[in-house]
Amino acid sequence: MKYRFITRVAALLALAWTGAACERFLDTLPDNRTDIDTDAKITSLLVSGYDEHPGIVLTEMASDNIDSRGTLGSAYNRLQDEQFAWKDMLETGNDSPKAVWEGCYSAIAVANQALQAIEELGSPARLNPQRGEALLIRAYHHFRLVNVFGLHYSKSHGETDLGVPYMTEPETTVSPVYTRASVAEVYRRIEEDLVEGLPLIDDNIYTVPKYHFNMKAAHAFATRFYLYYGKYDKVVEHATVVLGNTPLNALRRVSDYSVLEGDYSLIAGDYILPKHETNLLLIPVYSYAGQIFRNVSYGKRYAHSQLLASTEVSRVTGPWGTYRSSPPTFYHQTSSYSNYGGYICMPKYPNLFQYTDRVAGTGYTRTVQVAFTADETLLCRAEAYIMLEQYDKATEDLALWMSSHSSTTVTLTRGLINSFYSDPTPDPDAPDDPHYYAWDAPTVKKRLNPETPIVSDEQENFLHCLLHFRRVETLFDGLRWYDIKRFGIVIYRREIDANNRYTLLDELPVNDPRRAIQLPDPVIKAGMTPNPR
Repeated sequence: MKYRFITRVAALLALAWTGAACERFLDTLPDNRTDIDTDAKITSLLVSGYDEHPGIVLTEMASDNIDSRGTLGSAYNRLQDEQFAWKDMLETGNDSPKAVWEGCYSAIAVANQALQAIEELGSPARLNPQRGEALLIRAYHHFRLVNVFGLHYSKSHGETDLGVPYMTEPETTVSPVYTRASVAEVYRRIEEDLVEGLPLIDDNIYTVPKYHFNMKAAHAFATRFYLYYGKYDKVVEHATVVLGNTPLNALRRVSDYSVLEGDYSLIAGDYILPKHETNLLLIPVYSYAGQIFRNVSYGKRYAHSQLLASTEVSRVTGPWGTYRSSPPTFYHQTSSYSNYGGYICMPKYPNLFQYTDRVAGTGYTRTVQVAFTADETLLCRAEAYIMLEQYDKATEDLALWMSSHSSTTVTLTRGLINSFYSDPTPDPDAPDDPHYYAWDAPTVKKRLNPETPIVSDEQENFLHCLLHFRRVETLFDGLRWYDIKRFGIVIYRREIDANNRYTLLDELPVNDPRRAIQLPDPVIKAGMTPNPR
């Protein structure tokens, strides 16, 4: 399927919205708009409703999946320097806050234009699927925006936390002025669009459904949304639609990658294929993720170091047993590279290039984002069961994930989860020490400070297991940053030297305002209230 550019009308609407950042477009109203007056035009317009700037690098660089390797490597660009240090960013490339902001609002403009066109045609029932897709697009991109540029949703202070403007109408005026809705208000309006739009989705209108909000992708989005919203019964309801009666069949066949003999490009290319049942929504994007997270030297000053992997994530001892390089514990093998001090890659993002001039060798660096998977949806449901204190059901989901992703012969049980995560680093000289993480003595068990109190030691043990599995599953996807915000996890900035020694650079406390990424500078200069600092 060919991924199309946003039409003239959507581009003009989005550019008008950005205010002072695009002054050259604001001298006159955008009167040369294309008329969206047929079913085919509306359907075609919605192809352009998926942001091509996913912010993968932006949020992954902010998370604890990355250490600085100092002089052992170089930064790919200034964004890596700025985001690793949790600075307000001036970088304006494809992975920047500015690109995410403008890309999401461009997609929202497409959705609003489609919805208006449907209304002007009399809102016929035959256009219900297009209306459903437009509402899902609008809800999803506001969800992305509020979680990047706002704090995590809170029942206690969400009404006063700064969210983002919620756009429901096409822009028709020059230099409009907008205010930020609260985080809680944004969540309410997302839910309204989601509840209205989801029943209207019809996979039959798509040539390649996985490039659109098809039915399963829509339910996967609902699953993640309600997880962040803290409505756990809804999480179970929507996740079960995605996973069906035999969830194992919906998970990635990770063991298949063994036949590709560790070839990064082959595995990454296969990872994004629509044929895999687990891949629910695919979005071709402009991003350096395919270079920064692959087995090349680009951008490896900030990387997932071998030390980090072996003490906290995929190469640490887990309930499956110890890490072994042969045979690998995990089927989806993380690749180890000893050059530049040692770093870890997990093949997810093929490095693609879109030429604008083949003779000159110029063009755009691209990749494909798998925005939703059945595997991550399974772990969302497991978390919901944990919060509902349904530990046997949570164990079933966690055991499915572990068995499908590792070569272990160990069966994950409720007892094993409790015994392992009560003390993941047993020490005979300190048998009562739960061994929580310290920046200079890392373990998989970081102190959790969620808004909703943890009710028991068992619930905490299960949450540590869940977060460990999620961290492996979502490595390099940028989702770890949101788990850090959701669970109030304190993280640290460390620099590692060639001898695997850490130096502490900075820390991000639970209530640090830097957990909400600062708005793009042009948006602030246009009059939008910035995030506190």
